[in-house]
Amino acid sequence: MKKIAIAAAIAALSAPVFAQSSVTLWGRINTSVESIKTGNRDRVASVINNNSRLGFKGTEDLGSGLKASFALEHGLNSDDGRQTDVNANGTARAFWNREASVQLSGDFGAVRLGRWTPGSYYATADYVSMHNHDTGTSEDKLYSGAGFTQTNKVGYFTPNVSGFNAEFALHAGEGVDPRGYDVALNYDQGPLHLGAGYSKQGDANQWAIRGLYELGAFTFGGYAQREDDSRSLGKDKRWIGRAAVMYTMGQSEFHLNVGGTKAGGSSFNSGRNGGKQYTLAYNYNLSKRTKLYAFYTAVDATTANKVDDLNSFALGIRHNF
Repeated sequence: MKKIAIAAAIAALSAPVFAQSSVTLWGRINTSVESIKTGNRDRVASVINNNSRLGFKGTEDLGSGLKASFALEHGLNSDDGRQTDVNANGTARAFWNREASVQLSGDFGAVRLGRWTPGSYYATADYVSMHNHDTGTSEDKLYSGAGFTQTNKVGYFTPNVSGFNAEFALHAGEGVDPRGYDVALNYDQGPLHLGAGYSKQGDANQWAIRGLYELGAFTFGGYAQREDDSRSLGKDKRWIGRAAVMYTMGQSEFHLNVGGTKAGGSSFNSGRNGGKQYTLAYNYNLSKRTKLYAFYTAVDATTANKVDDLNSFALGIRHNF
């Protein structure tokens, strides 16, 4: 009886702690059917994964405004069910290839350790990619990843003060690659949304600014990026830019965005070429979590013989859970 009483007492004491903890399974399945033409090849019909993912996140309330949390996010191929393809250098991607982090937060902001996508990207190029979350064949092909580091990071996130917030992250090279750092600044208040980002690793760095303004049914946005990467072929510095507009009407969204850059730098096939990209898209929101979409995207590159050209007509479904 004493053992039962002690066990009951421990359970009673533990119950409030468990009640303040939570773990959530979440994700996105985003798949399209497309007619794609690349370079001088024949047009082909394809089923395309648009950065689908599966994740777990959890939070524990530690009291006095202090919280501990974690995030694990896996990128998967929704077209064939496999793990996301290999990296550009041919190495296998990590299973938790989108995020694996632990965080402590409070009135002071938040401190995070692990792997996650740099805030400089979310503050600029991703924010402007309104039509399909910068994914799949219609992703921003021009944005530079110079100084772009995801792994082995320590980051600090400021509290939101009157619409302002910032992220500062350091990358530990661990004797394998150069140390790096990433800075992101955001302002979101009313119809005006501004952002800036800077990243540097070794000899590669980039900075960008972003603006977005909501005017009734219209949303206008754009970013400008300056890339400096002495490792690349040709010119080591160049400007990259994109402008985007969205018009909403009921459950429908109409999108147009245009981007361009000159040859050089590290982005867009290792500096071999410059180019322009055009995307025209339509989204129909069945709910807050599910939408149908269609788009046409085209890349007009300066590479000889249209080697890096691309255009695609797509119909797709995106579902968040």
